[in-house]
Amino acid sequence: MIPQDFIQSLLSRVDIVDVIDHRVPLKKAGANYQACCPFHNEKTPSFTVSPTKQFYHCFGCGAHGTAIGFLMEYAGLSYVDAIKALADQTGMVVPETAAPNPQRTQQTASLLEVMQGAELYYRQQLKASATAIAYLKKRGLTGEIAARFGLGYAPNGWQNLEAVFEQYANPVLQEAGLVVVNDAGQRYDRFRDRVMFPIINQKGDVIGFGGRVLDGGEPKYLNSPETPLFQKGSELYGLFQARRAIRDAGRVIVVEGYMDVVALAQHGVEYAVATLGTATTATHIQKLLRHTDEVIFCFDGDSAGQRAAWRALEHSLAIVTDSSRLGFLFLPESHDPDSYVREFGRAGFEEFQARSVVPLSVYLFKQIAQQHDLMTDEGKSAFLKALQPLIVQVTAPSLALMLRKRAAELVQIEMAELTGLWNLKPARTAFASPARAKRPAPASISRQLLRMVLFNPALAQQMSEELLTQNDSDTQTLREVLVILRQHPHLDTAMLIEQGRHQAHAATIQQCGAEIMDWDAEFDVAPEFNLALDQLRATGKQSRMQILAQKSLRDLTEAEKKELQQLR
Repeated sequence: MIPQDFIQSLLSRVDIVDVIDHRVPLKKAGANYQACCPFHNEKTPSFTVSPTKQFYHCFGCGAHGTAIGFLMEYAGLSYVDAIKALADQTGMVVPETAAPNPQRTQQTASLLEVMQGAELYYRQQLKASATAIAYLKKRGLTGEIAARFGLGYAPNGWQNLEAVFEQYANPVLQEAGLVVVNDAGQRYDRFRDRVMFPIINQKGDVIGFGGRVLDGGEPKYLNSPETPLFQKGSELYGLFQARRAIRDAGRVIVVEGYMDVVALAQHGVEYAVATLGTATTATHIQKLLRHTDEVIFCFDGDSAGQRAAWRALEHSLAIVTDSSRLGFLFLPESHDPDSYVREFGRAGFEEFQARSVVPLSVYLFKQIAQQHDLMTDEGKSAFLKALQPLIVQVTAPSLALMLRKRAAELVQIEMAELTGLWNLKPARTAFASPARAKRPAPASISRQLLRMVLFNPALAQQMSEELLTQNDSDTQTLREVLVILRQHPHLDTAMLIEQGRHQAHAATIQQCGAEIMDWDAEFDVAPEFNLALDQLRATGKQSRMQILAQKSLRDLTEAEKKELQQLR
């Protein structure tokens, strides 16, 4: 690992404007710089670079990061190589390691090697298995499409990989998820008698597998466990193969299974990807919006499909931009993407897609409205209460405005009344200059504080972690940031974001960094910060009072009785 002190020193000497301008010509735009985004196709510049925050953000696709992150995304460099490239630019020498521990790089290389070896073995076994080939042909797949996606076959048997790897007892095989060790210490292959689907990252490396059983066994689908290479909440099956088709089509379809992806590609719908045994995450959506402005979530029309769609919607709200289009496509009963495209072909699938996609805004209001009686005042009140925490997450100015107006229309009140009821700041119009926006979008108290601490890290000195009594994601992230600033109190915004890259909630830290991109450098956040801090204290006090009040008087200790009296 490269010492964090070195990374901080490096970032203090690097100007992100110079780093990016050398590769993507920038133009001055107020206090910031702009260009057409290098990560997605656009005609109007929405890629913004802040010299004061040393951070970039694209308001079109959501790409954001520091100078290190830019080189990783733009040049496809690893984290270490990006640091080395910046160090070369400034004449600094990168220390070998923070401590003599070269195992991490060797570990990653070893994991990639065994995954590559396993993939080659599975592909060879497919050629030799008449049963597996017959199964794929029955599903309508050709040898060409199987080769394109690297499909393979894991034979039946408990230790077939022993013939592939000289040291079957090597712990790397277990760490890679290829081998399982039971309670008795016995080792056996994880995948047996399954058609194998390699999971490939954006660099083209095999990082995991999905396996589909051939007979009626369970589980029908089996994925690699999470490993140092593979985190299912971050990866999408088929994205590596679909990148060009997504760009050409101008959209991407998200389906639920890798067989759906392969079947769609077989019939010419090559712009599909799939999640890997998990609900769609914010990271998935951010990754897709870097490739295209339109994302369509395609699910079965049953209750499970509706639940999956709703989770995707919840994770999209804080990410969607005014230039992006998110929609939902529900297939007819008894169909999945695989069966539908096999029956109706590409033309039929795309025709159904064109007339049946439900925009995010329509789906949002439909799902909430059907749970409430909008003919009664009580129903309207409950409708607004359910809608508020969802709509306030939307930071896209025009979309946020339209959603608020639609909510007001549905309950037949004025926009000003809704704004007052929800205690909202007036929605910023699409014509307002992002550089002049001065206040954070409505959010939880913890997220407001997190944004302000990222904007002005010195504010952390006024906070105590004891105030953070909640356990939601924003509060956990704020705790992580406060711990970092206790150890490194002199970090600026970019250094703090980079320091948080390896934290559990790194994605939230990066997202909040993007959310403060349009704050003026001269914006005095102190009044907002103090107000939020007071609200946090009041919330903590109320929570503590409720806990103590739930106990009977005789169960309270003398100290608790005294505390309750003081709180009241």
